Amino acid sequence: MEMNYCMQCGTKLQIRHHPTEGDIPFCETCDAFRYPVFNTAVSMIVMNPEKTKVILIKQYGRPHYILVAGYVNKGEDAEDAAAREVKEEIGLTAKSVHFNHSHYFAPSNTLMLNFTVIVEDQDVHANWEIDCWRWFSIEEAKKQIKPGSLAEAFLNGYLDGTYAFPRN
Repeated sequence: MEMNYCMQCGTKLQIRHHPTEGDIPFCETCDAFRYPVFNTAVSMIVMNPEKTKVILIKQYGRPHYILVAGYVNKGEDAEDAAAREVKEEIGLTAKSVHFNHSHYFAPSNTLMLNFTVIVEDQDVHANWEIDCWRWFSIEEAKKQIKPGSLAEAFLNGYLDGTYAFPRN
């Protein structure tokens, strides 16, 4: 997503050459370079304590299974956001949180950070955001996750070691 106006004062930005960064939007009013702004979100491969099952969810009336995900709040570490979203959306407590991979998702101007979250138990208490959820074996989760999605790329990348992201 290209910035056209200064987020501080609203002046139309000009492209200026920065000696070490290249061509960067510049605000003449503020006399400052303006670097890209984007959202940051987390997605989680939530596994049972034995690491034999993965929980997938459906939400917002959509028909496909996806990973639990949510935005990182201002001032929040990504690992804390991952544990918080798992607790908020499916009511499970994180036992461990491990970073897997990241990918910029252009349609929502979001840097997605993927984690594996091992939870303490499997007693799900889904909130209003979740239409349905289900624990799947690892092989079944690979078959059930939304085809061609970022969620599928993260899950398969984590499980197989090769990340093949969909074109944005």
